[in-house]
Order: sequence, then C-alpha cells, then structure tokens
Amino acid sequence: MIDKSTYRDAMAGLGAAVSVITSEGKAGLAGCTVSAVCSVTDDPPTLLVCINRASKNNSVIRENGNLCVNVLAGDQSHIAMQFASKNVSMESRFASATWERLETGAPALVGGVAALDCQVMSTNEVGTHTVFYCEIKAILNMAGREGLMYFGRDFHRLPPAAQTVPA
Repeated sequence: MIDKSTYRDAMAGLGAAVSVITSEGKAGLAGCTVSAVCSVTDDPPTLLVCINRASKNNSVIRENGNLCVNVLAGDQSHIAMQFASKNVSMESRFASATWERLETGAPALVGGVAALDCQVMSTNEVGTHTVFYCEIKAILNMAGREGLMYFGRDFHRLPPAAQTVPA
C-alpha cells in the first residue's frame, strides 16, 4: 500500500494550473483554491473539479448547483493564498479581488486567465473527495495574461501563450 506522504511527494511533481472555485446561491457564498480541475469533453463543454468532502465549500457548492472555475493569472498568487486559508473569512476572501456574474450567478474573477461558469451536472465520491462534473454555461477569457502553476509545492509564473493569427 502506498502511504500518503509518498503519494503527495509524487504529486508535487505534477504541475497544475491554480484556480479558485466559487459558488453563490441558496446555500450562500463559497470559495476555495484548487489545482484539481480537468477538461472532460468539449461536446458539451464539461470539466471536473475535485473538492475535499470535509470542506464547507463542498456542501455549499453541492446545494447551490453551480460553480465558477477562476483560472488565476501569474500575479494572483495572493488570491490563491486568501482562498486557501481556513483563517480568512469568506467575506475577506472575496474582498481581495473584483468579481462579476455570468450565467449561473457564481462569482467570476475579473482579470484572471479565464472564468468558466458552470452548472453542476453530477457528482461522484472518491476517497476523501467529491468529483463535481460540470457543464460550462459561460466563459470569460482574458487573452495575454501570464499563467499561474503549482509545482514542487510552490507557485510559478508562466509567460503568456503566444497569440495565433488566423490565416
């Protein structure tokens, strides 16, 4: 059996984009930092998000039925830290940035790399986490922004992607 420490050490070598997951609705406001986001399919546009079942955000997102994947830009690691801290109130977390609403009502970060506004379609429980399968209902894209990756237990800035010119 593989112990948690060995597993976590191996996962530190798997770089991932840093995102803040937000939700708002009848259960209230939620927001947390995650690196476990993955595209599932582009027809219909669907992604998955993994959130620990012990997190208060998990039950709020489940009840609200919506979430927004806010992909952070290179200069937004402070936002990731705000939303990752258990000692920072939800109000203070959201006060650290500017937000707008797209289709579902979940807060969409202004100035990030992208905001993927989603409706939760289904969930699956795996170990300590819930896997949320989400259909994307609206997208806010910010071309030309640096990316923010988490690798080796630290944040790293990536240069903006090269812009392609249509032929």
